[in-house]
Amino acid sequence: MALVIRWYDSACLAIVVGAIWASLWTIRRSEGGGRRGVNDRSEYESLLIVVAADGEAELPERRHVGYEQLWMSCWRVVHPALLLVLRLVAMVTMVAIQSWDISTYDSSILVYYTEWTFALVIIYFAIGTVISAHGCWLYSKRYITRDEEANGLFSADGHRNSPVTLPLRTNNNMDTVRLQSYHEQEADDEGAGLWVYSMQLVYQTSAGAVVLTDAIFWVLLVPFLSTAHFELNAIMGCMHTLNAVFLLVDTFLNNLKFPWFRMAYFVLWSCIYAIFQWILHACGFTWWPYPFLELDSAWAPLWYLCMALIHFPCYGLYWLIVRAKHSFFPKFFPNAYVRRRTLY
Repeated sequence: MALVIRWYDSACLAIVVGAIWASLWTIRRSEGGGRRGVNDRSEYESLLIVVAADGEAELPERRHVGYEQLWMSCWRVVHPALLLVLRLVAMVTMVAIQSWDISTYDSSILVYYTEWTFALVIIYFAIGTVISAHGCWLYSKRYITRDEEANGLFSADGHRNSPVTLPLRTNNNMDTVRLQSYHEQEADDEGAGLWVYSMQLVYQTSAGAVVLTDAIFWVLLVPFLSTAHFELNAIMGCMHTLNAVFLLVDTFLNNLKFPWFRMAYFVLWSCIYAIFQWILHACGFTWWPYPFLELDSAWAPLWYLCMALIHFPCYGLYWLIVRAKHSFFPKFFPNAYVRRRTLY
């Protein structure tokens, strides 16, 4: 049977291709491919290699993105081990829930965007668990508290009974520790670039995708499509709730940034899913997991346009949550909350 392409199919294709082009352009411009200092005034190190005026490739200049940011909490009293435990528990719980979901239905459930997003959040927590474990190891080796250092100085200099020696030695020692920690952190950052950016991009993409899937599920599907073929159960409730809960708790504790321009990766993620669905149906798959993805209606371009535009409020909502965290917590908890700039 020949593949029939109608005008509204072409319109949907144009919307998706346009979204892909806009995303790639944004990534190229904002991640460092454009002119230095014109568009990128933020603190996010580029993922791309910058081409200099003479045609030579050069590494992007270092900004305030470091390895510590992945495993250190934004709260002074929170030990990195707590973030490790949270990420490990979240990963194990979500793997168990998705396994339960697949065993209850079958592997065809993986055609849903929810399953893709749920797996992406699992990948984030898996990467976060590995990095947090390594961070705890670094923390145990490198970081000592002022009390521990003061106790060591008292034991070493206690026989001198000199009130002037201790403050002088303490300041010098603390400066040495800071300098050593700075150089060690620079070495960590040099060797962990792929981990830094992989974790950031998965986190930022997951956040927008989680808002999108959960909002569509609870606002559109549950109220209007509760039929014999779509009935809310415990698995669906967990799949569309725990992903957001775990991600929000991690956001409350972590020290990751959330730049607006990286919504482009979230849009690319959704475009890849749409293209995947098209390929399935071109190969003979007749059932659409979501009604608004169907191409056999003249209203399809409008649906696709609405779905493209809804990415802005979904990503924007999570961006506002992170922005509110970094704006209000330092005011309400000035002694407990660590501003990101103070770590570097």
